[in-house]
Amino acid sequence: MSHAQHTQPAHTGAAHGTFKEYVIGFVLSVILTVIPFWLVMADVLDSKTATVAWILGLAVVQILVHMVFFLHMNTKSEHGWIFLSLIFTVIVLVIALVGSLWVMNHLDANMMPHVHELTPEAARNLP
Repeated sequence: MSHAQHTQPAHTGAAHGTFKEYVIGFVLSVILTVIPFWLVMADVLDSKTATVAWILGLAVVQILVHMVFFLHMNTKSEHGWIFLSLIFTVIVLVIALVGSLWVMNHLDANMMPHVHELTPEAARNLP
């Protein structure tokens, strides 16, 4: 066999990111992690529902940042199939997040209905 037969084929997959893209992705990921931490620890928002909504929104943005900057998903790679998988991922993510919140809310309301009506003193004396 000649030398040409032993060489590896050219890489045909999506191009890897540059160092600058990785740094931008890392910085965005850190910022998108610090903001929810700050929202909770500093008790910035008056409403817990608003805090949860902001955290979930920032989580979705962080997932998209990871998909674009680290997984290199875009509309051009793999003839659009990567973009289709991105759309599918977003749909599954929304179903998982909304479904989890719905289940937790209903469990809280249906399994512990009397606890919300108790005063803090009465709640301490529960068996």
